[in-house]
Amino acid sequence: MIGQTLGHYRILEKVGAGGMGVVYRAHDEQLERDVAVKVLPSGTLSNDASRRQFRKEALALAKLSHPNIETVYEFDTQDGIDFLVMEYVPGSTLAERLAAGALPEKEVVALGMQIAAAMEEAHSCGIVHRDLKPRNIAITARGQAKVLDFGLAKLLPQANDVTSDTLTDTQAGAGTLPYMPPEQLQGEPVDNRADIYTIGAVLYEMATDRRAFPEELPSRVIDAILHHTPVPPRALNSRISPELERIILKSLEKDPSRRFQSAKEMLVDLRRLDGASSNQPVPPQPSAHMRKRAGLFAGYAVAGLLALAILLTGLNVGGWRDRLLGHPRPPQIRSLAVLPFKNLSGDSAQDYFADGMTEALITDLAHIHALRVISRTSVMRFKDPRTPLSDIARQLKVDAIVEGSVSRSDGLAQVTARLVYAPTDSPLWSKSYQRDLQNVLVIQADVASAIVREIDITLTPQEQAGLTKTSSANSAAHDAYLKGRYLLHLGTEDQMREAKAYFEQAARLDSNFAPAFAGLADYYWLTNELSPRAAMPKAKEFAIKALALDDSLADAHATLATIKFYGDWDWPGAETEYRRAIELGPSYAEAHRVYSDYLSEMGRHEQALAEIRTAEDLDPLSTSTSAAVGWAFYYARQFGRAIEQCRKVLDLDPHSMSARDCLGSAQLGAAAYDQAVSEFHNLATASGDDPLRLASLGCAYALSGEKVQAKKVITQLNGTSKMHYVPAYLWTTVYAALGERDKAFQWLEKAYNEHDSYLVRLKVDPAMDPLRSDPRFQELLDRMNL
Repeated sequence: MIGQTLGHYRILEKVGAGGMGVVYRAHDEQLERDVAVKVLPSGTLSNDASRRQFRKEALALAKLSHPNIETVYEFDTQDGIDFLVMEYVPGSTLAERLAAGALPEKEVVALGMQIAAAMEEAHSCGIVHRDLKPRNIAITARGQAKVLDFGLAKLLPQANDVTSDTLTDTQAGAGTLPYMPPEQLQGEPVDNRADIYTIGAVLYEMATDRRAFPEELPSRVIDAILHHTPVPPRALNSRISPELERIILKSLEKDPSRRFQSAKEMLVDLRRLDGASSNQPVPPQPSAHMRKRAGLFAGYAVAGLLALAILLTGLNVGGWRDRLLGHPRPPQIRSLAVLPFKNLSGDSAQDYFADGMTEALITDLAHIHALRVISRTSVMRFKDPRTPLSDIARQLKVDAIVEGSVSRSDGLAQVTARLVYAPTDSPLWSKSYQRDLQNVLVIQADVASAIVREIDITLTPQEQAGLTKTSSANSAAHDAYLKGRYLLHLGTEDQMREAKAYFEQAARLDSNFAPAFAGLADYYWLTNELSPRAAMPKAKEFAIKALALDDSLADAHATLATIKFYGDWDWPGAETEYRRAIELGPSYAEAHRVYSDYLSEMGRHEQALAEIRTAEDLDPLSTSTSAAVGWAFYYARQFGRAIEQCRKVLDLDPHSMSARDCLGSAQLGAAAYDQAVSEFHNLATASGDDPLRLASLGCAYALSGEKVQAKKVITQLNGTSKMHYVPAYLWTTVYAALGERDKAFQWLEKAYNEHDSYLVRLKVDPAMDPLRSDPRFQELLDRMNL
């Protein structure tokens, strides 16, 4: 064909080939421009009627006009050759770009926005692509995405190329197998949401450098698409943000009603993640190989189609294909909440045992990456069972509910658990277990394993091992530990000290029981029994002891991370432990929350906001987590958004100290001094003149010009410090607001010598702004490796 002329198009070079034809770069002799000419396979259009229908639909495609869609110019026939003329897009395909590995998240989001925008335009014109894949997405030299072959999968239903890469037959509809949605595989009608699925598959590959379903054999790919859950992207690439993972997995939902319902809806979420408008060009990073060609397509094996067509049609003998592709399956469950188990013993003193079973089951299930499990804090709001399950599920945004009951008598424990599909209140599974008290932990593992089997989640080998692992702990030690955890959650100083005694008892009864030492680590970290200089080393000692006995304890890793952060000022070590905690417990909301705190103090604000949003998703009814969102905005100096967030929290819980503290701090940051003075005055009174709130009030007085009142606050802090430990950093904030730099630095030096945990916020705290220009401040940052 090279050198020949089709119509007024002179063929210059071959640039690609595939089952839908061979693509050439050609020169339009009339309009003096290069175009792409796709020569259709011989016999594709067998008669004039099919040719007229193709022309009609091709011209409909030509009406699509969008910067991210390859323009169709015309369709024609010459000497028995049918050809389509389209915009020529020099550059490389996304498939070629992916040969070099996963793309940075920023580039994934930017390209994703452009692809979604292209789909939004096509869908608004009633056109579904049906065959989106990396080979059908060109990337120009300026980094602009161009979606190719729009609608050709529909126009060319007879194209006969299929391998494990592609599937094109009349039964399942045209398309490419690894990117094909379940409904298309099952021969059901497809709509715009089929394209949403394929976008998700493409984003998955861009973000992880592997397909969502990487199986090689077509039959296994089909089974995986229909029945399996893709490995969460963050398990393959930890640099991916939780929000991008959420967008990808929502797009890949097997039930179309659970995906984004339009490309526009998906585009809104991508734009929100990007923080900018759509269609921003992506800086090109073409390899030498990519620059050599503009290859728009690649060849595929013809034999694959025949084999797969035989498979799909032949297996239907006797209804086998229907059973393979269309048999009824249980509702898909990818999120659940474990409600507080009921204590049926009639003795409220046994509440700790019921709560312990609830928390243990949440912890076990929270290790599974493919499952979103609501945290203990949110589910404990439903200890009173009067709320209908469907309402609980709606508030927690989950697919299923686990509820149950426990009782103990005569040395036996009985546990009954039930799994309910929330939207229809349909029971899916229930079972009762009875064991002697020595084997209570076996019941816990049995219940978790049964639930996972019922909801048909694919587990990694590590997750499978974690579910089947049972502790050989002494039953008395385990019971003491449950009492300690129960009291620690209640949270008064007296109850926490009682919790410590139970943890110590558990450790004495079984020196190999790792959770007992994790409980002691939490106690020393959470209470003010000792000064930080004394408490932190003890907390660290117990956390390390717990992990030496059982490295799979996500909570112990999170506690050790926090100790390394606040106690050791070991920034890399803290991050390693935070990430390990999240790897072990992806649904462990508290790990995401404290990691967000760390990221904020390190000045990594976008990552901090992503982590706290994940925590909020896992703990939707926790006002403390919602208040932490406000703090993330505050440290990012988005004071208006912090004020808005904290007011939302206070609408739900007017007594939230953290939200009120954050609101006042954000008002100070926004220079709303009178409002801040009022807020902190009320807060200091409500807290019984807590030193932290007093110091904040002193800052507000100083910045509003009421210096006499600010110095009265300093006097109060001096008096309080004679009764118990008060962090030196608090004096620093008030003196900085007063403009008394020398005194501020004296207290900063004292804070440094005392290893004051508040110093971790030195790099980002707006309260330190009056000191930042002083060389002494930079010298302190250097000493702290900040």
